[in-house]
Amino acid sequence: MRKLAEWSVLTYTPGYDEARYPQKLDTLKRHLKPGQAYRRADLARWSTSVDRHLKQLVESGTLKKLSGGLYAYPKETVLGPAPAADKEVVSAFLKDDTFLLASPNAYNSLGVGTTQLYDKTVVYNHKRHGEFQLGSRKFAFRVKPRFPKSLTKEFLLVDLVNNVDQLAEAKDEVLKRVMQRAASSDRRRLRRAVREYGNERTKKFFERALRASELHAA
Repeated sequence: MRKLAEWSVLTYTPGYDEARYPQKLDTLKRHLKPGQAYRRADLARWSTSVDRHLKQLVESGTLKKLSGGLYAYPKETVLGPAPAADKEVVSAFLKDDTFLLASPNAYNSLGVGTTQLYDKTVVYNHKRHGEFQLGSRKFAFRVKPRFPKSLTKEFLLVDLVNNVDQLAEAKDEVLKRVMQRAASSDRRRLRRAVREYGNERTKKFFERALRASELHAA
């Protein structure tokens, strides 16, 4: 009876499991890869006490909590811990690899007069819509039926016109320069981008722009 009582005390003493079996936490840590992001459900596969272990790993600085149920394992560099890449964070958040990272800042490369810098990353995807703070980064998730696998000049021109009302620059001046850029673009590729990714207003805009450039060329 005395042995049974001692066994019960040891079983329920806080911290006893980690003190006597530290390999359980070590097993979880061995599955972590620097620069990766994880959901709680991912880590539960390697721990029978996942919430307790997550708390310990966050308190020790091994993991960084990005939001409810989302964590990142920073990569050590000569400059200190580096956060997980946006691609890894978004992939873990969505539980999906089908998305496109974009930003209004990319419009500045088109030469159409945009110069503003925005503290926001847009995530085109098929699952989530809304504004989310993940760690120190802000993400604007936008559900779209279609988007390319990577950013192209043609997609950015279409995306800019889709979102021109949200830009800080003078709308009319930017659109005037987009028309000029469209005239010098690959018309076949631009028409395809407009057809696949443009909203109705954008389709009408480029229809006028391309028709005008064709008439001018003739």
